[in-house]
Amino acid sequence: MNDHDFHGSRILIVEDEESLAVGLEFNLNEEGYQVSIAPDGRQAIDKFDKEPFDLVILDIMLPYLNGYEVAEHMRQTDPQIPILMLTARTGIKDRIKGLETGADDYIAKPFHLDELLLRVKGMLRRKAWYKSTANENPTLVIGNYTVNFNNLLCVSSRNEFRLTPHEAMLLKYMIEHKDTVVSRQELLENVWQIDKPVETRTVDIFMARLRKYFEINPKSPQIFKSVRSAGYLFSTEH
Repeated sequence: MNDHDFHGSRILIVEDEESLAVGLEFNLNEEGYQVSIAPDGRQAIDKFDKEPFDLVILDIMLPYLNGYEVAEHMRQTDPQIPILMLTARTGIKDRIKGLETGADDYIAKPFHLDELLLRVKGMLRRKAWYKSTANENPTLVIGNYTVNFNNLLCVSSRNEFRLTPHEAMLLKYMIEHKDTVVSRQELLENVWQIDKPVETRTVDIFMARLRKYFEINPKSPQIFKSVRSAGYLFSTEH
């Protein structure tokens, strides 16, 4: 699948800074996307509930409802929608909270347009890859849970929870590379489509969450193992 296949993809920009929103709209239209703008959290949810979108670009600081609240609503409505969150450059906690709330990726303001366009393409590509692989193996048992890769639900006899798309993509990649040491850089390039070594902490945050979900003792992982100085190893052999 090439990038031309994503032309016509519908993107919702949620941004209260009008000049930035209009600039993004123009440049995304130039790339062949169909774009809508919501200037605040309420209008974002209203548009999202009424129209189909393929990707959302979401600012954190918004009138009425903030980006975290908007992301949570969108996740409940459409578990697989890719969400790219815009954060303040200094907001490390904001970035982590954004990822935990359901954002798939983040980009810090001020950002280069080319980088944002690459992130958008990468997220649409991942969405297409995930959809095709999920259809091949829709369910899998990991630990005490049955994971449904279509609706992202993980169900056990005692509990159930829903993965975010990026958690599911990371899990899917690790499963497909079972019993093979996978480096953080490989995960960034293939799951996040990022080639900046400085971003490796993102991988660790997501891996910690998979351990919290599926490991009996997350501090002594038996499924998602760390290999010192090398990366991570997915194994179902304890």
